[in-house]
Amino acid sequence: MNIYAAPVYKLEELNNLFIELTAKNCNQRCKNCYIDFPINNKNLKDFISIDRIKEALQDTKCENIHCIYFTGAEPMTHPDFNSILRLCLKKSNVCICTNGSFLNEKKVRFLKKVEDEGVNQIFIKLSLCHFDELENDKIKYRGSFRQTIFALKTLDRYNFTSVLTIQNFYNLEKNLIIEMFNKIFCEQKISNTDLQIISNYPNFEEHNYSMPSSKTDCMFGRILTNNGVYTCPFLSNDYRGRVGSSFKDFSKIISAETDFCATCSKNNGFMFTIGE
Repeated sequence: MNIYAAPVYKLEELNNLFIELTAKNCNQRCKNCYIDFPINNKNLKDFISIDRIKEALQDTKCENIHCIYFTGAEPMTHPDFNSILRLCLKKSNVCICTNGSFLNEKKVRFLKKVEDEGVNQIFIKLSLCHFDELENDKIKYRGSFRQTIFALKTLDRYNFTSVLTIQNFYNLEKNLIIEMFNKIFCEQKISNTDLQIISNYPNFEEHNYSMPSSKTDCMFGRILTNNGVYTCPFLSNDYRGRVGSSFKDFSKIISAETDFCATCSKNNGFMFTIGE
């Protein structure tokens, strides 16, 4: 009888600090989202406090943090988003993982003003599933494609570096994806956007699990949530990914036993981290 033993990953260095600003608050409902949203979150208040973030920044002051990532359902719904952004920019670069719906001219102009106040940089990370508007909106939500392209154009005018993650649910050839999005970028006059293509591997049973030859997010990062510290954004608030209550006592060893871990293994690289 074969006995499966999950691979063990070790945190090599804490370079990437993920902060879940909210677990369930989002103004959109993407069909492919990994978050299990409540039926009605109208009165849901699960925003992380600034004091908890300050504590985490103090506890990690001796770590070699390259970038702080704002994650969650939609981080820009946080009522204290602007204050948190300024606070984190004092420590390192900041990457905002967003659906782009808040990135109008006024907000992007404000982000540029905040970035210019210091020496660190703001990155914006958005996502799509297809280069065709109709095919993309089938997977995301109606209007997702146009909203994202508009956000990229607005960010480009203010010289922000954007990362567009392509969730390849249609299993298209990577060369085709790159070619078609480069065509869109050319037509829309978008020049400061990098592509990150992520394949979809649903579970352990359909794909033989293998240790990656490259790097994964859990080898160089941890995520802070209201409920403690977890291995990565996929496993935030999942007991299988919990490694401690704070950055004073978190574990550097994790067991990769989930379907998300299989996806990371097969993609053979970072899923959330940029610029590596």
